[in-house]
Amino acid sequence: MPKIKLKTKSAIKKRVKVTATGKVKHGHAYRSHLAQSKTTKQKRQSRKATLMHSSDFKRLKKLI
Repeated sequence: MPKIKLKTKSAIKKRVKVTATGKVKHGHAYRSHLAQSKTTKQKRQSRKATLMHSSDFKRLKKLI
């Protein structure tokens, strides 16, 4: 790692939230439009945020 602090990427800052235990919460994709073609179950389950998978977090850790 570099000796200087890196800035957080603004795009990631707007899209994810780090919990108190160090896990990362994010919203579901495919919510913005074309909702009539999605099932009620899809729409209902995509309302709440979910935790990011640990393998994805390893990839995005540099950006946070």
